[in-house]
Amino acid sequence: MGKDNKKGIDRRSFLKVGASLAMVSGLGVARTTHARDTGSLATLIDLSLCDGCPERDTPACVSACRARAHKMVPDPVGPIPELFPRGRIEDFSDKKDIIDRFTPYNWLYVEEVQVKHQGNAMVVHIPRRCMHCDYPACANLCPFSANKKMPDGAVVIDPDLCFGGAKCRTVCPWHIPQRQSGIGLYLDVMPTLAGNGTMFKCDLCHDLVAEGKNPVCMDACPRQAMIIGPRDAIYAEARDRAEKMHGYIYGMDENGGTGTVYVSPVPFDVLDAAITKGPGRPGLGPVASRMKAADPLAKAVLGGPLLGIGAGVIGALAVKGSVKGDEKDKGGSDND
Repeated sequence: MGKDNKKGIDRRSFLKVGASLAMVSGLGVARTTHARDTGSLATLIDLSLCDGCPERDTPACVSACRARAHKMVPDPVGPIPELFPRGRIEDFSDKKDIIDRFTPYNWLYVEEVQVKHQGNAMVVHIPRRCMHCDYPACANLCPFSANKKMPDGAVVIDPDLCFGGAKCRTVCPWHIPQRQSGIGLYLDVMPTLAGNGTMFKCDLCHDLVAEGKNPVCMDACPRQAMIIGPRDAIYAEARDRAEKMHGYIYGMDENGGTGTVYVSPVPFDVLDAAITKGPGRPGLGPVASRMKAADPLAKAVLGGPLLGIGAGVIGALAVKGSVKGDEKDKGGSDND
């Protein structure tokens, strides 16, 4: 996504919106997907190896992730439109230096906690990012299909489709996606009535993984505390490491299974009690599956109230596309 938020919606975005609305409406409800259908990848985060990069001001994985995120998230328009009657604006554009929680510009953070286990005082560093669930409620319940479960296991938000309604954050057990107001599709449709920006979170460096490369956080880690590989192999590796360290696993069962698996020498209920929780700072407690047995009809029910808005979106983009086409025919400038 470029930095110019005043440019019009291009034909690709128009076609994306149309296709997504078709899936949401009527008999075209998008098929519920999950990782076990696809033989996807998974990642392992070994808390016995992560030391938070004490020689650096910012952990290496966080720095690498932030450099990528800042290229992908544009600055908002100014002033940001106020939603009717008084919607909450979420603007982190002047808080890009935050590294201790999730923000639209910070998709990974590392928390240091001091705990006691079996009578021993221990310091544990915990990298946090999207769990990339097998049965992602955020993807299956997004009214515009802006959030998708990819065949490689990544859960990815398409910024060209997202209205920033934050349904994904509401239904996520860890409330991970974060909203930046004043950017995205809603500005070209109903900036004071529908939507409120664009949602952002870790996308597992989906574009790099598709090229056979690693996510940037993993290449940056000097301790190799994070690895990626075929799901079955990563799960087997997690069990093996947990057995050898007499440790504990998080992510295999939470929310019906995830593509992010933690191994720790300290029980996760102890870690959960020690970490800071709040907006942008999720817990590490047990999470029951929310979508494993969900009826796809739920998506149609949730999407129903938005179909009227969707028709308006298509109409607005069609008019915008027609006007832009006329400008091109007359020799006008093309800002897309």
